[in-house]
Amino acid sequence: MLTWLQRNTLTFPPLEKAMRDPNGLLAAGGDLSADRLIQAYRHGCFPWFSEGQPILWWSPDPRTVLFPDELHVSRSLAKLLRQQRYQVTFDQDFPAVIRACAAPRDYADGTWITEAMQNAYLALHQRGYAHSVEVWDQGELVGGLYGLAMGQLFFGESMFSRADNASKFGFATLVKHLKDSGFVLIDCQMPTDHLHSLGARAIPRREFARYLAQHLDQPSRATWVC
Repeated sequence: MLTWLQRNTLTFPPLEKAMRDPNGLLAAGGDLSADRLIQAYRHGCFPWFSEGQPILWWSPDPRTVLFPDELHVSRSLAKLLRQQRYQVTFDQDFPAVIRACAAPRDYADGTWITEAMQNAYLALHQRGYAHSVEVWDQGELVGGLYGLAMGQLFFGESMFSRADNASKFGFATLVKHLKDSGFVLIDCQMPTDHLHSLGARAIPRREFARYLAQHLDQPSRATWVC
């Protein structure tokens, strides 16, 4: 039975109570307050829902992750990196990145990054949890991504690209930054061909939970303003 969250509590049900079909649906309801979102990521779940639906919280099994040492860089991407084809910054324009990630895609109807979701992650950004990666071409924003950094874990949310390999360029730059800063895992949530092409793979949810327990409260050396 699906658990409905109340606004007066931040408690989530155990991850083992998530549904098998649809895979990972753990709870519904509650709100998108910064405190609830922080607790959700610490617990191992995340919000994902469409306009008109209640807030839905997910913890899929298996979980798609990327270990920094396993990043796969294609020859075409490696060439762009060597050429320094684009310029990459962190936290220089979080609002523009999340708006671009929310923009309509040719292959999808609508967006799950609703205005309420954008405002929620902007609040997390203002509290120092959510971060953006901007990819620039001669001063024009051509790609990027955003997510949360907690302890030695990064929780990726969404990315966009307006130029050849721009989002992959930004992601590869981010992974190097995270690796150099002591991060051990990047949560990619759901599987996609795009993420698998970069080296993401599935691990059991119980293994993902162990990473949460071991690394959420460990310090990292990451700096985000550049």
